[in-house]
Amino acid sequence: MQSFPKEKIFVATDDQRIETHCLEIGIQTIMTSTNCLTGTDRVWEASQQIDADIYVNVQGDEPLFNPDDITAVLQASQRDPHLVINAMCQINEESDYFNYHVPKVVASVDGKLLYMSRSAIPSNETNHFAFAMRQVCAYAFPKAALAGFASVSARTPLESQEDIEIIRFLELGYEVKMIEVSHDSIPVDRPADVERVIEVLEKKLGGSSAKQIKDIYRKKKNN
Repeated sequence: MQSFPKEKIFVATDDQRIETHCLEIGIQTIMTSTNCLTGTDRVWEASQQIDADIYVNVQGDEPLFNPDDITAVLQASQRDPHLVINAMCQINEESDYFNYHVPKVVASVDGKLLYMSRSAIPSNETNHFAFAMRQVCAYAFPKAALAGFASVSARTPLESQEDIEIIRFLELGYEVKMIEVSHDSIPVDRPADVERVIEVLEKKLGGSSAKQIKDIYRKKKNN
């Protein structure tokens, strides 16, 4: 709520448990269908209930996010309201470069997305880590682009193979602009990532708040 006023923030979900929790803590929700192919398809469904020119989305698997980065995505969209905006940051660890769970970004010098892959790109003839960027799952969508994205009934071929939804925009002929943001986000793709998030929260929150989060996670993990 540091980037947007409270009344403009919604959690889009198809899970009654998430809706119940959000309502308990005062966050607005939008219930979507259970057949959304991707998170972006879910944003499209949400856009049918909320009219706006631009929709900013932070994926639910990004529990730690710098509010300044969300503001940067919004500002980039306001400068280029006809473009899809996606965030990225530099990869600093070789292990992330070769990690299939980390989508790698290749963009032009002016930030136009050329391709995104779970493979180690851009590569070189010796196949060693030199430089790469990773996707950060914060987006801004013009409503028209969302409509085009949702107009297909199945994932597009490269989107399906890579399992990266932003590629669908490229395959449908939409331009995607990448902007660089901080390294503060920690995407949760595997159970080990949750442990990383908890460690950061312990440092930031300390005391009973961090312990409560840890206890809830440990309980769910063991059930």
